Amino acid sequence: MQQTIRFVKSAGGVRLAVGVSGSGAPLVKSANWLSHLEFDWQSPVWRHWFQFLSAGQQLIRFDPRGCGLTDWEVDDLSQQAQVADLEAVIDASGLDKFPLLGISQGGAACIEYATRYPEKVTHLILYGAYSVGWAQRGDEAKRSGEALIELIRLGWGQENPAFRQLFASLFIPDATPEQIRWFSDLMRTTTKPEIAARILESFGVINVRHLLAQVSVPTLVVHARGDARIPFEQGRILAAEIPGARFVTLESRNHILMEDEPAWLRFRQCFNEFLGHPEPQAIAREAAVHIAPSSSDLSQLTSRENEILRLVAAGEGNAEIARRLFISEKTVRNHLTSVFEKLGVDSRAKAIVLARDRAMLN
Repeated sequence: MQQTIRFVKSAGGVRLAVGVSGSGAPLVKSANWLSHLEFDWQSPVWRHWFQFLSAGQQLIRFDPRGCGLTDWEVDDLSQQAQVADLEAVIDASGLDKFPLLGISQGGAACIEYATRYPEKVTHLILYGAYSVGWAQRGDEAKRSGEALIELIRLGWGQENPAFRQLFASLFIPDATPEQIRWFSDLMRTTTKPEIAARILESFGVINVRHLLAQVSVPTLVVHARGDARIPFEQGRILAAEIPGARFVTLESRNHILMEDEPAWLRFRQCFNEFLGHPEPQAIAREAAVHIAPSSSDLSQLTSRENEILRLVAAGEGNAEIARRLFISEKTVRNHLTSVFEKLGVDSRAKAIVLARDRAMLN
């Protein structure tokens, strides 16, 4: 699948880089931090998102001001500027009606846009989003945010990747070393330390909570229970205060869902169901592709491996499984490695599909 990139001018003459991929009815994704249209298109952290969102529809997304291929040196990084950028991209694309997807802080811009132009937004999907920024969530959240900003200024641009790896662990704590490495590289590619710090400061003052009751379009709110970056409670607030919103909880600690975790399949299912896309069961069949039946013998699994596989299928992460079974996370990972080898699969999702196909799981 190919992506084309063009540029659109927004308020103040800021040049926004816009990526378009796929074909069909449009889906607009608002900008979120740590975006680079070219670099993240190839990233093992993001590429499965863009492949899915571009399948059977035209995905329109853009790098936010201060990031990626969009202008970096800008004075205004406010919430109002973010909404103006979203408006500029939509207007330049000539769109009349479309679903709107907001991830993380991009959700706030989507909420504001949907209240301004309800006649244009057919569906609103908010993933890992929030209505109130970190500086307004209490003293502890404020101290953490301020400390992180200072660390960004000191450590983001250093050759030693230790800080960037620590930062990556806040977004994707259950990622593989390769995914952590890609995310770390994305940070340096996306923007400069001082701009990154200013962007994070701007997130702290976001507040669109007063607009939630005014959202009148069908809304889906999806949030990972263990999200290490945006607290689960923020998703609950969105779902509770947006009239008629549907709320889906995912069992994951990752702020950005990884391709091989069950939560990713669940997200795809609820996304397709909400938009009325083709039969969601096709997703499960897709996950089963390339599983070799002859090498997949469930009888080879030990009782503990069976137990762990059942918990994985229930959506539990490694940390939750370790606590439930009173073993270490390392032991859980070792058991899962053994399960994958015995079943001839290379991901959690494929192991679950195979087990269900063999009637091991209800």
